Amino acid sequence: MNDSERRLALGNFLRKARSSISPHDVGLSAGGRRRTQGLRREEVAQLASIGLSWYTRLEQGRDISPSVGVLESLASALKLTPNERRHLFLLSGESLPPQMTAAEEKISPSVQMMLDEFNPNPAYVIGRRYDFLAWNAAAEAVFTISRPSPPHDHNLMWRQFTDPVWREGSEDWHDVSQRIVAEFQTSRARYLEDVSFNQLIADLKNVSSDFARMWQGHEAPSSLDGYKKLYHPELGVLEFEHITLQFPNDPDQRIMLYLPDTATKSRLERELMASKSN
Repeated sequence: MNDSERRLALGNFLRKARSSISPHDVGLSAGGRRRTQGLRREEVAQLASIGLSWYTRLEQGRDISPSVGVLESLASALKLTPNERRHLFLLSGESLPPQMTAAEEKISPSVQMMLDEFNPNPAYVIGRRYDFLAWNAAAEAVFTISRPSPPHDHNLMWRQFTDPVWREGSEDWHDVSQRIVAEFQTSRARYLEDVSFNQLIADLKNVSSDFARMWQGHEAPSSLDGYKKLYHPELGVLEFEHITLQFPNDPDQRIMLYLPDTATKSRLERELMASKSN
């Protein structure tokens, strides 16, 4: 779209976001009968600490350019989701800045139900710091995610570089590790003030010279999807097609899904049945 169309789309987006949130949601009094669905323009301007006339022109698609600070204020005032915030910046012609504060990562019961339905296909959800947030029984059987691995028990990066089973069981551990590090650097760049990233990175550098070297390499991110061949100490050779799925409302959370070939699927089905009977 051209600049004029983009500004009109931005105005429509702001009006829709404003109409979908109630005064109660943002700590304001409804104040009797309201002709406006959702928030009034003056309420949004007040919450975002910007001028009413300026905000009105923004909604009208006028030729004005909101700063990154104003966009952040609007995203906060309208309680936009991470994906809506991303869309706001896109329509404003601005690059998405790093997140300075990290919201608590939560997994809904419906997501866990979905993962369970994927059995016997291993599937798990990772967050912005590559922590395992949820997983199914098949993923537990293949990756033993719940097994303690201090000081970062449930973290994919930590397992990749410190767990000998993960290293010895991967046919192309070095190439996969380089791609994971490159992707992780991109995630890190979005949360520069998150001290939990700093501690994890420091610990990885201390225990793994491979990680320290790859971290300094600054490789371009590439897809982690595709064929995977793993060697499991109990289940033997496992072959999968790996697919990454992203949550629309939270781009920092991803589902890692492993689709087994026929032989692997049969082996996993037997393993899950045996686990249930024990």
